[in-house]
Parts: sequence; structure tokens; C-alpha cells
Amino acid sequence: MHEIRIGTIIGANNLPQIPQLIELGFECFTLQFWQTTGGVDLKKLAKRFHEELDPAGVPISNIAIFGNPLTGHGNNADTLASWERLIDAAPSFGCNLVTGFSGRIVDEPVDKSMPRLKEVFGELLKRAEGNGVRLAFENCPMGGNWHRGDWNCAFNPTAWEMIFDALPNDNLGLEWEPCHQLVQLIDPIPQLRKWAKKVFHVHGKDATVAWDVVRERGFQGGKSFAWDRTPGFGDSNWTDIISILRQNGYAGNIDIEGFHDPVYRGNLEWTGQVRGLNYLKECRGGPFVTLRESEKPFA
Repeated sequence: MHEIRIGTIIGANNLPQIPQLIELGFECFTLQFWQTTGGVDLKKLAKRFHEELDPAGVPISNIAIFGNPLTGHGNNADTLASWERLIDAAPSFGCNLVTGFSGRIVDEPVDKSMPRLKEVFGELLKRAEGNGVRLAFENCPMGGNWHRGDWNCAFNPTAWEMIFDALPNDNLGLEWEPCHQLVQLIDPIPQLRKWAKKVFHVHGKDATVAWDVVRERGFQGGKSFAWDRTPGFGDSNWTDIISILRQNGYAGNIDIEGFHDPVYRGNLEWTGQVRGLNYLKECRGGPFVTLRESEKPFA
């Protein structure tokens, strides 16, 4: 049953939480950095993770850097170099996947980012291939749209077609989650059926769409019509999602992206995450069951 593990996302400074999270039943972890790895000694950090995770047989799903690697401006000045460091460090963490935002040219239409994206990630993909590492883009709009934005252009299937046409490398894929589709009013199920082969990692995050608000005011009426949710509290059918992933040979993990749910937050954060963990385990099929070989042949 563990060919798809269920875990959570943690920051590099949350290492002390790991033993308790393992006790709660989390089976894997994504290690996340925001815009820069800073002065973190990645080799030393990998050693500390192994000390905590190896005795329990719990792996790192991937290591992630979320920033804009295409501009090099402001707080993103170190994002590209952080991609390079994580690509080089991934084998030390026992994983072969680095994820993050694709970046974009600020406040330009998505297509204007393609030449720079091809230039930057063409080199990163070569570096990754040399390390036996894959790369994947998360599909979050970060408040942007097709025409304007400052973080990520890999949020929509039209953009994915352009990206994979520009970079047809086998070691480039998606870090997918249904939340970012639902808030764009996209049905995630047919989308996943089409794109499952390019999904390298899944974020465990869902959404609720208030269709009554959409029908009355549309999506530009100044009233919220969708909310991020922890799996088990949103609109997606995760049994179908996991079934589609299995049908397409998915061998990655699902890591819950917490700290977004508007209800299960604050002192209810881990109540919600553990509920999401157990819900996803049930959607995965529940406890693994097998039968013993018969001791006597059937006569």
C-alpha cells in the first residue's frame, strides 16, 4: 500500500516535529524552502534528516524551493542558485525530485515568459539529469492570471502545453493538486486523466467552490467563491484521484500542504491535517490486506 505514501510538507527549521509527526502516522515528508535556501548547510541538514527518518523507514518525497527563478530581483535574487543547490543536494536526502514554481516575467502574459523559462530550465534540467534528479512545477497561480503575475506561469494546462513543447525533457513534470484547478473553475478529474503521466508529485490540498456565488455573481463580482481546504473537507473525490494515479503507474507520494484551510487552522491545524492524513489513507484503499499461501493444495 505504501507505493503511494501520505505525508506532509515541513520547513527546514521544523526538524524537531518529525518524531511526533511519524507517531501520528505521516509516512513521508516534503522539505520546503521559500525563495532561498539561505545559509543552510544542506549536507548537514540531510544527515540530520536521515538520523530522524531512517530508523522509521520514512522517506523525503522531494525538496522544494518556491520563488521566481526567472527574474533574480529582490527576494528572488537567490532563487535560481537555490534550485541549483537543491538539485545537487537531492541525492543526499535520498530523493530524486526537486519542485517549485517555474517563475515568470513579471506582469507580462504567460507566453512572454517562455524564452526565459526555456533558457533557465534548459540548463537546470541538464544539471538535474547529471544528478539523476527530476524537476516538477507546482500549479499555483499565486494570485496571477494569464496576463499578469509575478511568481509562476505553470498554473494552467494551456501553459503546460507550451512549457512541455519548449522543454520536452523526460525529467520535467508537474507537482499537481486539485485545489488550484477548482479555484480556476476547472474540473480536476478529466484534467488528471489527461496529464497523469506528467505528474511527479501531488500536494494534498483541496478546495471548496461556492457555486451559488458563481451563479449569482460570477468570479469577478468581488465576493469570494472558492476556499483552499485540507483533503477530506473539500470538493474533490480523492478516491478517484488516487485511482487515476494508480492506473497511470504513479509511484510518487501525496504530501499535505497545510496552513491554508480557513476552518482547520490555528489550534485546529493538526486536527485537520491528521483528519486529512487518515482520509487519504482510506481513499488509498485502507490497510493493506493479503492472504497467506494455502498450506495444503486444494484437492
